[in-house]
Amino acid sequence: MSDAWIPELLDGAALLDDLHAAITTYCVLPSPEHEHAVTLWVAATHCMPAFDYATRLVVRSAEKRSGKSRLLEVIDGTCHRPLRAVNATVSAIFRSLGGDHPPTLLLDEADTIFGSRKVAENNEELRGLINAGYQRGLPVLRTVGPQHTPMEFQTFTMAALAGIGRMPDTIEDRAVVVVMRRRKPSEPVQPFRLRRDKPRLEQLRAELAQWAKEKLDDLADADPDLPVEDRAADRWAPLVAVADSAGGAWPTRARQAAVRLTIDADEQDGETSLNVRLLADVRDVFKIQSTTFVKSSALCEHLHGVEDAPWKDFDLNPSKLGHRLRGYGIRTGHNTSRTERGYRIEDFHDAFDRYLPVDPSEGVQPVQQGADLQEHLDAFWGLDALKASSVSKASSQNRRSSGVGTPLDASGRPTGNETLLGTLTGLPDRCSSCGFHIATQGHRPDCQALNESEVPW
Repeated sequence: MSDAWIPELLDGAALLDDLHAAITTYCVLPSPEHEHAVTLWVAATHCMPAFDYATRLVVRSAEKRSGKSRLLEVIDGTCHRPLRAVNATVSAIFRSLGGDHPPTLLLDEADTIFGSRKVAENNEELRGLINAGYQRGLPVLRTVGPQHTPMEFQTFTMAALAGIGRMPDTIEDRAVVVVMRRRKPSEPVQPFRLRRDKPRLEQLRAELAQWAKEKLDDLADADPDLPVEDRAADRWAPLVAVADSAGGAWPTRARQAAVRLTIDADEQDGETSLNVRLLADVRDVFKIQSTTFVKSSALCEHLHGVEDAPWKDFDLNPSKLGHRLRGYGIRTGHNTSRTERGYRIEDFHDAFDRYLPVDPSEGVQPVQQGADLQEHLDAFWGLDALKASSVSKASSQNRRSSGVGTPLDASGRPTGNETLLGTLTGLPDRCSSCGFHIATQGHRPDCQALNESEVPW
C-alpha cells in the first residue's frame, strides 16, 4: 500500500457556494440568476478540456461606474489561467492560445474595440477570432516567417468581454450576457483590495482546478437535460454540466439561470429588430380590432397610429409592408368571401409562434378533462418544469440528445405548450374560426364556433 498522500475529494457544491459568495461580496449583479450564471461560467473555465463549446461571457452596462471592471477583477482571480488582453494585437492573442487547456481570455473596455461601426470594422479580425474560438476545432490560418509558411493557430478558449453598450450580435449570440447597473446606496459591497483579497481568490481558484481535474472524465461524457434549445443549448450545456456534477442546489439554479437569461436575450433581440417589432405591432392590431382579416392599406393605417412606433416616419405603405413580411413567408390573400385582398391572421401564426414571446394578456386556461389530466398539467407547469428531464421533446436540431428541454416563459411555464396540450386532450391546436389556441386560450368572444361541437367546455 502506497504512503503517498491522496488529496481529499472536494465538495463541488460547497466550492460553487464559496465562489458565489466571493463574487457577491465585491459585486452587485442584476439578479440571483445572473450571479449563478457567472459562478458557473468561472467554474467552467477550469473544465474546458471536457467541452466542445466555450461559452462567452459579456458584461456590459449603459453607463460607466457600473461594476464591470470589478467583476472582471474577481473573475481574473478565480478563473483558469486569466489572459488580460490590454492593448494586445490579434496576432499576439492567438499565439497565446492553444494547448489542451488554453488560458481564459479577458477583454476589458471592449467598447473601445467594438463600440462603433468604424472602430469595429478596424477590429474585424479580433471579432472573427472570438467567434471562431467558441467551438473546438476551428483554427485560424496564418503565414509565418520570411517564407510565409502557412500555419494553423488554435482559437478555442473561454472569453469574457466587458464594456459599455452592446457587443456585436455574433458575439452576444454565443454569450451569457450580464447587464450591470450602478449600485444603489442600499446595495453595499466590500471594497476590493488587491494585496488583501487576491490571495483568497487564488486559493479558491486552486481548489476549483483540483475539483475540475477530478471531474473531467465525467464531464466529457455528460449530456445534461437542458430547458433551452439550439444555440442557447450550446452555450448553456457546459454550465449546466458543471452544475449537475457539483450537485446540491446548483442543478436547479443552473436551469433557472438558463431560462431567465435566455428569455432576457430573446426580449433584447426583439427590441433591436424592426421586423420583430413589426410582427408584434401587427399582432396587436389583429387583437385590438378583433378581426381575422384586414386590408393592406387599413393595416398600414393602424400601424401608423401605434404609439412610439416608427412606421409613420417610415411612410409604411402596402408595398413596404409586404416587402418586410415576405421574409417570414407572409403574403396577402383574399378574405373568406373573396371580395377583398389583405392579410389573414392564420398566415401570421407561424411567425408569431417563432419570433414573439407569449402575449402576457392571453392567460392560460386549465383544461377540465378529469383529475388525472389536470394533475399531469399541474406537474408539467410546476417548478420541476425547469428540469428538462420531466418534459422533453424530440428535436433533430440538437446533436447531443434525442430529448431537448421545452423552453419556459418568464413565469416558469413552457412556451409552445399549445401543441402538447392539444396532444394530451385530442383537440385541434387552433380554432378554425377565430385562430385562437383552443387548449390555452379557449375562443375569442365573438367566435362562431363557440356553440359548435369542437368546443370541449
